[in-house]
Amino acid sequence: MGFALSDMQLTSPAFDAGGAIPSRHTGEGEDVSPALAWSDAPDGAKSFAVICHDPDAPLVTSGRYGYVHWVLYNIPGDVAELAEATEEFTQGTSDFGRLGYGGPMPPPGHGVHQYYFWVLALDSELDLEGGLDMWTLLDRIQDHTIGMNRLVGTYRRG
Repeated sequence: MGFALSDMQLTSPAFDAGGAIPSRHTGEGEDVSPALAWSDAPDGAKSFAVICHDPDAPLVTSGRYGYVHWVLYNIPGDVAELAEATEEFTQGTSDFGRLGYGGPMPPPGHGVHQYYFWVLALDSELDLEGGLDMWTLLDRIQDHTIGMNRLVGTYRRG
């Protein structure tokens, strides 16, 4: 299917679609990942991956843009939600250079940024090793992605 939106829905009790991400989930707060839940996964979904990416970050490196805040994968197919501050499943490497979630924190005076939280449904359990960056993960799962959608939140540094 490639990377096209599907009927999956992604929500968070922390913020509404297009709404402000609470400071608790940012680099200016406790820096914990928000709880997420998804529904309407496609038939045949055997695992999931979650990514948080800021396309508004003023960075372009080797044709890649934005800033990656979270890469999480090897989420079993019977899971449809993540708890706040989850440490479950396999953590990838963010653009902070570390494993796990790193919350929004745009440069001072840079205005409002949009943060795309993505859930991707895969047709198999790939048992990928830890520490993959977003671009490597996407390359490894592209032939297995059968559904995806996003939840966009916003944040302006205080």
